[in-house]
Amino acid sequence: MTDAAAATDAPAPRGAAVDALLTLPLFEQLAGVLGGHPYVKVVVDREQERWHVLDSAVHSFHVNYIATEIQGLTLDQLDADLDRFNHEVYQDPRRRFLLGVLSLHSRGGPERDEPFMVLETTEADTMGAELLVEFHAFVRAHLDPALELLVKPANHGQENALAAVPETVVPRARGHALLATAPFVPLTLASATGRLRAFASGEEYLASRADLTWYDIVAMPVVPDDIPRVAGLVNARPTTPLSHTNMLAAGWGIPNAIVRGVLDTIADEKLDGAWVRYEVTADAFTLERVDEPLDLAEPTWHTQRVRLDTPQVTDVPLVPLSALRAGDRNRYGTKAANLGELHHVLRHGSPRLTGYYSVPRPPRADLLGHLAARLGRPGESDGDLAEHAGEFLTRHVRAPAGIAVPFSVQQRFLDSSPAVQQSIGKLKMALELDALDVADSVCLQLQHLVRTLPVPEDLVRALDAQLVEHLAGTGRFAVRSSSNAEDLPGFSAAGVYESHTKVTDLPGLLDAVRGVWASLLSPRSVRLRHQAGISLDDTYMGVIVQRYEPSPIGGVMVTCNPTNRADFRNVYLNCAHGSTADVVDGRTLPLQYLYNTVEGGGRTVSLGTAAEDLPQETREHLGRLALAGRLLQSHFATDYTFAGPLDIEWLLAPDGSLHILQLRPYSA
Repeated sequence: MTDAAAATDAPAPRGAAVDALLTLPLFEQLAGVLGGHPYVKVVVDREQERWHVLDSAVHSFHVNYIATEIQGLTLDQLDADLDRFNHEVYQDPRRRFLLGVLSLHSRGGPERDEPFMVLETTEADTMGAELLVEFHAFVRAHLDPALELLVKPANHGQENALAAVPETVVPRARGHALLATAPFVPLTLASATGRLRAFASGEEYLASRADLTWYDIVAMPVVPDDIPRVAGLVNARPTTPLSHTNMLAAGWGIPNAIVRGVLDTIADEKLDGAWVRYEVTADAFTLERVDEPLDLAEPTWHTQRVRLDTPQVTDVPLVPLSALRAGDRNRYGTKAANLGELHHVLRHGSPRLTGYYSVPRPPRADLLGHLAARLGRPGESDGDLAEHAGEFLTRHVRAPAGIAVPFSVQQRFLDSSPAVQQSIGKLKMALELDALDVADSVCLQLQHLVRTLPVPEDLVRALDAQLVEHLAGTGRFAVRSSSNAEDLPGFSAAGVYESHTKVTDLPGLLDAVRGVWASLLSPRSVRLRHQAGISLDDTYMGVIVQRYEPSPIGGVMVTCNPTNRADFRNVYLNCAHGSTADVVDGRTLPLQYLYNTVEGGGRTVSLGTAAEDLPQETREHLGRLALAGRLLQSHFATDYTFAGPLDIEWLLAPDGSLHILQLRPYSA
């Protein structure tokens, strides 16, 4: 301890160890749990040359501790000047305090427990190489020498800053490598009681899939995207929150997590087939045996009805996507209408683009200054910022060229066949009797009829005329669903309907359109809608035909952090080389990123199956995409909290432009 520190007569701060050598016993005494790992918060006071290790049960925020326990401020005084205070502790290169988190990890599994510590700052911290070297050295000197200490760069900026620092000076841990071995990752926070069904492989799952019921909790390496509606999901291997399966689970509100070794635990405790209580919280999961219920009542969601707006199925023309607005969703479907609205925003801007940033989000009283910084316009007013936000979108974002096929065309097609109408009558009767096995059989017959029924000549001519006028020169088309029974609160339908991306001519296009229509009648889509109380009579399918845009990289982004909805800063972005389907079908683990749309910066969450991270220039493009997503979230908001996130499918063109292929409410 220095003379200056020794001369300080201030009482010891409560709930903290000051200038202590941090040993494992002391760490365990002070630690909380975050993401399955024990952790403590640390504050290095450079002025006093001392450090504080905070008791996680007492102190939730570094800045509160510094203000109240070190500087003698009240929380009201802190809140009144929070932005300046945060700048001083997170951005100022001459800062007095270095703030971070120390977490405990281990290598080698239970049989070879090799503990080590990881030091990281908050993701918004702009600490450069010099401060990171100093921070590591200080903590290293105050940590049990037997414990290895690694620094985890908290964002891409810190990664770049440390690139020139030898790892012998600052040993490093990569966030994506730690996540790949994390014992627990929450996906949907919820709880359920049900019968546990464990499957060691996809083959075991397929053999029993038909027997799964609403009260089952499914545990397997990675739950596939054809899962029926069940009570809970447990993945034993890493997956992405943005796979179709996990988005469905989030929409259903069922517990879902990644739990390493869970299949071994289930086998050891003989839980397969047992009734269990399963709960996922932000910090841990519970899987414990309970007594079998005496009375298996119907699930509450079985009697609920998802509300649909009244569709318009009178004669409506085929039109270019650019002619639509958001209000056309009842005629062309949400996806088509939203793409039309995107065209409008890119042409004309929108005064709503600053909406998300104009709402106080504690502890931030005002985010507009942060938006101004992200747009490179510090000091601009709200009105000017909306204009600059529109210019930002126009500069970086592209909307797809395409045409929209309305509900009325599908309805005319179905009405043209007595055989189709007779089968639809049989399907309605089976659903009314809740005879789902019969309904499945009828669905398969209906799908075959729809796929093979000739398209009326007047519809063929109308489609051909639109292609000639609006998509001439296109060598490859993408054909996508745009139903009124998807992207709804309580019913996302992620991955339930078909898309086709390898269409090259008119006959292939007609087949693809019929395939999209037929997907509205698949056994799975009919079952899921029936369980949600969506009547077959109320369900319609529009179709989007787009120019296919080749791209080296594409993916999906949601304008929130799906594993932490209290996180107002970050958006979650997944991508893969090649088809965006690789991101959402669950078969390939994609690259995963979090981008901060308030203070700026991003971090790599997972490399997935990629051998290395994306180049810095590409990651900068993705940062612009994240900001664009947040601006569009503001425009598309249906209320004035502007908090409803969007689910955006995108690709990055070779010229660096960002193409938005689909955008819809993230209904999880």
